[in-house]
Amino acid sequence: MRTEIATLGEFGLIKHLTEGIALNHSSGIYGIGDDAAVLQYPAGKQVLVTTDLLMEGVHFDLTYVPLKHLGYKAAVVNFSDIYAMNGTPRQITVSLALSKRFSVEDMEELYAGIRLACRAYNVDIVGGDTSSSLTGLAISITCIGEADKADVVYRHTAQPNDLICVSGDLGAAYMGLQLLEREKAVLRGNDNVQPDFAGKEYLLERQLKPEARRDIIDALRDAHVRPTSMIDISDGLSSELLHICTQSKTGCRVYEEHIPIDYQTAVMAEEFNMNLSTCALNGGEDYELLFTVALADKEKVEALDNIKLIGYITPPDQGCMLITRDDHHEFTLKAQGWNGMQQ
Repeated sequence: MRTEIATLGEFGLIKHLTEGIALNHSSGIYGIGDDAAVLQYPAGKQVLVTTDLLMEGVHFDLTYVPLKHLGYKAAVVNFSDIYAMNGTPRQITVSLALSKRFSVEDMEELYAGIRLACRAYNVDIVGGDTSSSLTGLAISITCIGEADKADVVYRHTAQPNDLICVSGDLGAAYMGLQLLEREKAVLRGNDNVQPDFAGKEYLLERQLKPEARRDIIDALRDAHVRPTSMIDISDGLSSELLHICTQSKTGCRVYEEHIPIDYQTAVMAEEFNMNLSTCALNGGEDYELLFTVALADKEKVEALDNIKLIGYITPPDQGCMLITRDDHHEFTLKAQGWNGMQQ
């Protein structure tokens, strides 16, 4: 069954997609249904706001990205930005631009993913917009979060001798994308053959359904560790680390042998004949947390699961360097960055 969006119209579509959405946070006074949402945060809280725009053909390919997964991911990547400021996401607004090839049922799938993410992370949907598009699907999500003033962590506050830490593992999302792109090319024009992804599920999950690291933020708080700087890894480890160093006016030393990499990532990189460390340093969309902590917190951090110490912050005149695994030579870190599908 296919229901044309024109049968509902813009306001009818919004009403259809947002029906039954309730507000769970006391900071949300009024949500969907008026010209603007009304929010009121408690005294002493600072409000964090982030926006992410995803464009079809640039950031995602609907050939292999299910709409429900896309909705989930679009929400979660915004939550990740709030966690990277040591905050808690509370509300989102969702804006969509749609071409005529999308049906009401397609948008139900997309919104099912967004709603699922909001339930999982306890975030309210408080508004948004829809518009027509001549170029496919565009998704813009704005996320509002909160944090105590004393808890907010920035990129520009790292200090020499701070330890550099990273959560989880790196490069898996990038290898998942390479796998999907390869299968798309191999199977193009052959609808009777299905790709075999057995044994590669982790890589696909990291690309198609990433998670924000709320657990790491909670673990650091429970251990009474406040990062001295923090950023989430959307554009690759090298790029994000250089953001911290540039804005903090410092250098760094990162040890290749300490960069955490999953076994499936290593196997896939070998299959593609790609340098494993390059994938971990310059691949994107891992949505892990990269942060620094004071040297005095070293033992506390080492006792936590899913966190790896990978280097330390140096004075700016020492540059930003990678120490190689085999011969311990130093090479200058370069930010190759991440351009989604175009990488």
